[in-house]
Amino acid sequence: MRSNNQGVGREDLSILQKILNELSKPFVGREEEARVILLALLTKEHAVLIGEPGTAKSALIRRAAQILKMKCFTYLLTKYTEPAELFGPLDINALKDGKYVRITSNKLPEAEIAFLDEIFKANSAILNTLLTIMNERLFYDGYTEIRVALWSLFGASNEVPQEPELEALYDRFLLRHYVKPLQDELWKQLLKKAWDIERFGYQPPEVTIDKSVLERLHKMLFEVSFSAVETKLLKVFSVLESKNIHLTDRRKGKALKVIAANAILNGRFQASEEDLMVLKFIAPHDIDDFEKVNIILSEELRTPYKYLRELEDIAVSIKEVGNYIASFPSVNSRFVEYRLLEIYRDLESTRDRVLSMMRESSDEKVQKKAMEVVEQINDLLEKIKKKIEGR
Repeated sequence: MRSNNQGVGREDLSILQKILNELSKPFVGREEEARVILLALLTKEHAVLIGEPGTAKSALIRRAAQILKMKCFTYLLTKYTEPAELFGPLDINALKDGKYVRITSNKLPEAEIAFLDEIFKANSAILNTLLTIMNERLFYDGYTEIRVALWSLFGASNEVPQEPELEALYDRFLLRHYVKPLQDELWKQLLKKAWDIERFGYQPPEVTIDKSVLERLHKMLFEVSFSAVETKLLKVFSVLESKNIHLTDRRKGKALKVIAANAILNGRFQASEEDLMVLKFIAPHDIDDFEKVNIILSEELRTPYKYLRELEDIAVSIKEVGNYIASFPSVNSRFVEYRLLEIYRDLESTRDRVLSMMRESSDEKVQKKAMEVVEQINDLLEKIKKKIEGR
């Protein structure tokens, strides 16, 4: 089946999941970040990643540029950063002739993807220029007006900006994501991946596409139907507002692009409630809002995505607990026995939660995944029993 746009078909959709997997492949626990980046690229919008340094933000952006074969410009900003560092130096020879020209080669005006670290620390001259570039894809510099090649700009910051003069720039980032440090159950995988990268470097992506494919995928967004979720979306907007999570009219309207992008990413031209979960990347403003919005959406949207995500997290935790228990050669002390009994009770509670999800959701994928997790828990409970009995 082909879509209505000439040259745009479902065969283009098949590559999206491969791109998503390829983007997150070198990194541990960064699937959510990869999704945000791909959503920004599909919508031709901008995204800001908020969180402490060392969480693979810049590496993810560079890999996205590799996969899409797009020019990438990255820079760390400070209050002392000069415009020439981002936009290029003045052409001295042209200046002698009375012409005001910048040499933009390998600078932001020629980049298709840009990553600016600590973006909110830039001075006002740079911030004002960035606003125009982000809004209009135009670079105004004195007497010069340049149409820039920028597709998406990604920013990074340790914190949400509090200064009123930064609000306009912050609002231009349609997608916002709080990048948290990895949980301790992923540290073992992290160490292995990190050591492989130290030894061999980042492996080049096995899947790449041309920019023309991304352009076709972007056009697909406007074929997505919202008829099945319009009423629910309006209700979610109302609930968020009642909880003091305010979205401007502009963000409400642009949210449709991200919802459509998520549907396309999942191979659909019909938006479902599952796609409304992307509001967690659009609605938050302050750091506390990220968790607050997530809770609100989880309560309002009983989607398979919600359950599958939670089941995946539980499955990872169970695997780590299993490795931890296997590290005990025998139960040789009261302390170890007490610890195993404590884990046993926690696993029983987790099993009750999984069974509850099976009752709440009739989705076939959720049911299948839940049964797998219950079996994993039961196997682990049996192993703990044998360890204690063999003491």
